[in-house]
Amino acid sequence: MRRVLSNGSFLRFYLLLGIALLVVFVIALMGRSFIEQVRREDYREQLAALPMSLMTQRLADTSAEQRSALLEHFSEQLDLQLTLQPINEADLGYFERSRLEQGRILVAEKPWLLQQRLPGDTWLLQARLDDWSEHQWHGSIELLGEWLAAAPAEERDGRIAQLRSGSWPLQRLSSLPAGLTTAQQAQLASGNVITQLVSDKLSITLLYQLPGEQEWLKAGPISRGDTLPLNLHLPLLVGLMIVLSLIIYLIMRSIEARMARLELAATRIASGRLETRVKVESGDFLGRLGMAFNGMANQVQSLLRGQQEMIRAVSHELRTPVARIRFAVQMVEDMTDQPAIRRQLQGIDADIAELDELVDEILTYARLGGETVNGAELETALVECRAMAERVIDTLSPLHKGLALALAPGPEIELLAEPRYLQRAVQNLVGNACRHAKSQVVIHLWDEPNLVRIDVEDDGPGIPPEARADIFKPFARLDDSRARSSGGYGLGLSIVQKIMAGHGGSVTIDTSPTLGGARFTLLVPRRDPPA
Repeated sequence: MRRVLSNGSFLRFYLLLGIALLVVFVIALMGRSFIEQVRREDYREQLAALPMSLMTQRLADTSAEQRSALLEHFSEQLDLQLTLQPINEADLGYFERSRLEQGRILVAEKPWLLQQRLPGDTWLLQARLDDWSEHQWHGSIELLGEWLAAAPAEERDGRIAQLRSGSWPLQRLSSLPAGLTTAQQAQLASGNVITQLVSDKLSITLLYQLPGEQEWLKAGPISRGDTLPLNLHLPLLVGLMIVLSLIIYLIMRSIEARMARLELAATRIASGRLETRVKVESGDFLGRLGMAFNGMANQVQSLLRGQQEMIRAVSHELRTPVARIRFAVQMVEDMTDQPAIRRQLQGIDADIAELDELVDEILTYARLGGETVNGAELETALVECRAMAERVIDTLSPLHKGLALALAPGPEIELLAEPRYLQRAVQNLVGNACRHAKSQVVIHLWDEPNLVRIDVEDDGPGIPPEARADIFKPFARLDDSRARSSGGYGLGLSIVQKIMAGHGGSVTIDTSPTLGGARFTLLVPRRDPPA
């Protein structure tokens, strides 16, 4: 089983997710239990609110000498064991004292112990009973009726407002409610409390007639408190969602981190850093993917190294026979004076020079395509861009006397780059423009905040948009021309692209807005000088 879990990332993910759901379920049960406990405590407090509030209010309004007799009357009427003691002498905790200071009622079960502080006093009323019965509710309504009957009619609503009715909503009635039987009316007239059951809600209502008054007191309907209030439901649901989201996030974060490392390694390899490898942490699916990725990178690196070594070897080996052929041609040319033969020999010599130049281009391309440039830092130095562009113009102007090569005016620009490669890139672009221009080629230098932009524009036919993506491929040309004047080798622009990749920049092509031909743009990012 352990091996199965170690080799299955998604199996482990589902297992962790199942454990997370189980944890959330347990938390939900515990939260539900806690909320039920809070609800039960609140319900017990609401049930005890009316009799305790009535007794404490009446005791607070009575002098200290009369409280003992009043306590005996309450005890007999409600069948409770009542005691009064100073609140400082009571065995209470910090939170219990805080609740009493707020006017709350402390309720303990089995046996029942009710405690409430007298309003505006330092005394604590304690009531003990074995269990609630109909006697306590009827007695509470009778005591309330006596207290209201002793007050003028205009003060009775004020006395009711002083009490905490809790689960017993209180209401004064000036007439009997409908639906009472003759026997119930007779019980009310004789001073008894009657109990009504509201069948559709299964709730209880108590009725009592104030002594000597044509006024009735209604308590109820009593709420059962059997449903969780919304203010308790919402925190529970929100808490569960937060816990579950956090657990899923932590599980997914580990998988995402490993996938991000794979993505970073793939990006580095795509940029030419073929030495990049992925750290394999386990033998699961992602671990096996990492090992396969490393194997692929090793194979690609090996193939590319072999290809570069073969290109270098073939290019170097070509130089020897080319040199021998050139030496033989020069010897033959020295041995004959016939004009026709010398013209042919000069053509052969030009072909040899072209072949020699092609070998040089192949070697340069192979060197730039190898790991010495892609994936490695170039040896940079401070380059004066205008001076570099002028050197390129001075080199190519004698070869293209029918063209006007110019450097657009502008400020001096310094750039940290590899001088030889950057000049080779500009020279390749200018040489390419000279092969296709009609009369002029212009170089523009632009100093921008984070990079240096070099534009090479010509007034030639330009490059069609559909062909612009292919001209940077090795040995790619727009036509089948092999003429020395315009054919080229198809490697110059590929070399430019690789030089820009080594500098972290890019080369783009579009239409020249001023000359109408092609415009090649080099974007070379600025680098911080080495420490």
